[in-house]
Amino acid sequence: MREPMVATSVNKFNGMRPGRLGALSFAACIIAAVILIPIFAVIYLAFYPSENIWPHLIQTTLPRYLLNSLVLMMATGLLAGAMGVAAAWLVAMKEFSGRRLLEWALLLPLSIPTYIGAYALVDFWEYAGPFQTILRNFFGFASAADYWFPETRSRGAAIVVFSFSLYPYVYLLARSAFREQSSSALETARALGCGPWAIFWKVGLPLARPAVVVGVAIVMMETLNDFGAVEFFAVQTLTTGIFTVWLEASNSGGAAQIATVMLALILLLLMLERTGRKQSKFHQLSKHMHPPVRELLSKRAAFTTIVLCVSMIGIGFIMPLAIMLSHALRNPEFWLHADLWAATFTTIWVGTIAAVLTVAGGVILIYAVRLSKTGWIRFLLPVTAIGYAAPGAIIGLGILIPMAAFDNLIADWIEAAIGVDIGLLITGTATAVIFAYCVRFFAIAFGAVDGALGRITPSMNMASRSLGQTAGGTLKRIHYPLMRGSLLTAGLLIFVDSSKELPATLLLRPFGFDTLATHIYGYASLEDINGAAPASIVVILVSLLAVVIVSKTSQNHSDKD
Repeated sequence: MREPMVATSVNKFNGMRPGRLGALSFAACIIAAVILIPIFAVIYLAFYPSENIWPHLIQTTLPRYLLNSLVLMMATGLLAGAMGVAAAWLVAMKEFSGRRLLEWALLLPLSIPTYIGAYALVDFWEYAGPFQTILRNFFGFASAADYWFPETRSRGAAIVVFSFSLYPYVYLLARSAFREQSSSALETARALGCGPWAIFWKVGLPLARPAVVVGVAIVMMETLNDFGAVEFFAVQTLTTGIFTVWLEASNSGGAAQIATVMLALILLLLMLERTGRKQSKFHQLSKHMHPPVRELLSKRAAFTTIVLCVSMIGIGFIMPLAIMLSHALRNPEFWLHADLWAATFTTIWVGTIAAVLTVAGGVILIYAVRLSKTGWIRFLLPVTAIGYAAPGAIIGLGILIPMAAFDNLIADWIEAAIGVDIGLLITGTATAVIFAYCVRFFAIAFGAVDGALGRITPSMNMASRSLGQTAGGTLKRIHYPLMRGSLLTAGLLIFVDSSKELPATLLLRPFGFDTLATHIYGYASLEDINGAAPASIVVILVSLLAVVIVSKTSQNHSDKD
């Protein structure tokens, strides 16, 4: 009789009965399977296509898609990485007038989706735009042949837009890494005769390298995921290739084969990021770590720093916002269009449902895994986070094909049973779009819930169980009140990202279904920036929520002057 008593005691301390543990573990497996279905579906389609066009792709378009994607990713990673690291070092290690304002303002470009930045840049800088028009009038140029001007719809312009929109990812992580460095290491470097540049290159940057690598990897993955900007700039990438092969050539297998190339690049980035972190581990030897003391800059250096930071904010945030706001204010009739408010309403309810379902799924999965002692169940957590790394085009492709097959199976079964053809129930509805958002942004809920549960002491489970609470009761009455703030933050972030998601929405939306992102894309694809401007302003304002959340989340680590 001793062995059952021991097992019961262990389950007591875990806060669960054996039956409930099995139920929660089963629910965790179901959630993980649902999240991973799109990825496995794409891989299956790639290896077993109905029509194998892989040799044709290799000989024709795939090299161009791959080259453009690699160039965009590498160039954007380098430029955004350099800007993010430089800005983070200046605001974390230097003291100058306006530093506290610039510290959070440098995050503002995160609120500008890359496709809106692309539309604004082309509208202002193209041949018929305000800048070149003023240039021709001022110098008396008659045509474009009289002067040289960089091509606005090009790969180089796309790199500029991506870099100024995405550098905050590197900035945010690098700033935290610089803040966490001990002043003893920097003071030792100074005592050995190192100047400001030497301290940065030999001490500060190497210590922050793991965080910088993570930030650059995120930037490169976001660049690979983009569709709206590269399509507007007429740059053929792997993402645009999926749309072309699937929608224009009607070949889902070929699109899946291109998608597997994208997945391979994503996995390579994740491996490089993890390898970089493992090979760059630094440990603080001092028992009492003191944060670095910011160095007061001279007036000239402070002025140069302010100009650099303001330029990054101006190009990445102020300019796109001002251009779109100008169009929106000059054409107020577009604010009265019914399709704008229909798209806004659709964005709100679809994003809200996706946020609630994603956070709820994250809570169930992580809570079950934390209470489970089974090793293979614990393996589910990092695997389910791959959806965030996978581009929206891959998620859309991986959802539509199996969902359509499931729909046809149900329709055939009902027709055989009662003789009525009900058609497709799920495919071609908002359900597919919501499912895509849940898969795409599950990692946000995963991170928030995992962090919130990690801050709750395990003794609460034991105390709750000793008072007669089940696992569900403990989650509801003990954990949920403590996690409520983190869950709300995760839900808001998922809602904001859902409102900006373009590739998956374009692939999965039913006829007549528009979110703000597809509404903007529809007008911009017709070269109607005036029509796209009001929705762009709404998306930017909604996206500012994410910036505020990120800023408030990181303020606990900020220096108190």
